[in-house]
Amino acid sequence: MSFKQSFPWSAGTAPTRLGAALRHCQEDPSAKSVFTKTLARRANTQAEAAERKSSPLAGALISVKALFDVEGEVTTAATKVLQKDAPARADAPCIAALDAAGGVFVGLTNMSEFAYSGIGINPHYGTPDNPAYPGCVPGGSTSGGAVSVALGVCDIAIGSDTGGSLRIPAAFTGITGFKPTQATVSLDGGKALSDTLDSFGPMARSVAACELAWQVMAGLDPQPVTPARTRLVVPSNFGMSELDDAVAAGFDAVIGTLRARGFEIVEKELAAIEIYNQVPPWHLTSVESRAHYEDHFQKTPELFDPRVHARMKRADEISAVDYRQTLNRRGDFVKAFADELGEDLLLLPTTPILPPSRELLEKDDEAFNRLNLLALRNPSLANGADGCAIALPFENAGKVLSAMLVGARGRDAQLLACAKEVEAALD
Repeated sequence: MSFKQSFPWSAGTAPTRLGAALRHCQEDPSAKSVFTKTLARRANTQAEAAERKSSPLAGALISVKALFDVEGEVTTAATKVLQKDAPARADAPCIAALDAAGGVFVGLTNMSEFAYSGIGINPHYGTPDNPAYPGCVPGGSTSGGAVSVALGVCDIAIGSDTGGSLRIPAAFTGITGFKPTQATVSLDGGKALSDTLDSFGPMARSVAACELAWQVMAGLDPQPVTPARTRLVVPSNFGMSELDDAVAAGFDAVIGTLRARGFEIVEKELAAIEIYNQVPPWHLTSVESRAHYEDHFQKTPELFDPRVHARMKRADEISAVDYRQTLNRRGDFVKAFADELGEDLLLLPTTPILPPSRELLEKDDEAFNRLNLLALRNPSLANGADGCAIALPFENAGKVLSAMLVGARGRDAQLLACAKEVEAALD
């Protein structure tokens, strides 16, 4: 079994499509703040070389989050404090794999500074508008990546996910976002937020495109998994409170549609959630980000996004014992979650909320903090469990919405197989 050439790209059309994409970036106001830098010279070289590649990825237009090393470019992570670093000497391994497979790198995409928010606002490079909800935030931290796909400028966006940063922007902009099990894709050559929670993965317009990109990034033979259904569990004690009305109505519609199509769906409490509730993820993100960027944090605080600096500062509230205990409890949760879930998959709304107003969140710190935590709440479960998860778009009552499947660690192929079935049912 192999990938059929059913994707919107091909090696032969890469130069023409790239030219159109670069013109779009220059001329269309909707593309403002999507990229921190376009890579026209390298992309043109890649597009010309695509016809010599045998991979089904050849000719795909790809955006790369600004925290990945790209040879010859400064890896800024959309910050000011890293702008004067030396250019990267080589591509990050997962980016090099995409290049070798014939990917065409349109540009480096904007993001929340250091990937430290689920909202996507960046005071240094601007905040991309949301094509699905104009005037609203695109979600973060992989904000520019999601918008590059939603606008049709790119076929695939490569990003990171620490608490939902591939899935929140996918949900907010109406595309597909896949967070793989952490160990499947090397974290080398990427600016870290949390060594414990970070994962690298793709966003695209379909499960199949995400699957292909992930397999290439992971060094796997690009062979599609056969669609297959798995029992779905809706956890009654997690993720279902404080839902916006449109999100609640849409999720009810999803359950109704899937049951009508013959999916087995059960609702039950998850005992492992009791352990998860004792694992504050901010312990890990604040301490581990400080470990990477402590010199900048201390010497040039004025160059930081103040909201990011404030979250890093919370590391001062945590002792070494606190941090180690959180890591220990997280390890307990990873095992308990995998043991309890087994081959089942969780089914949840990707986020409890619709995309909030960009103007509101740029001005109101209280609203930003509250809605950022809400946006992160559901997707963060998969990072805490070292699991895999995928956000799947759908529409209900005229609203662009998203449902999420979550699997235990190492269940990536099974998750993708079921996601294809759910995707088809929701189409």
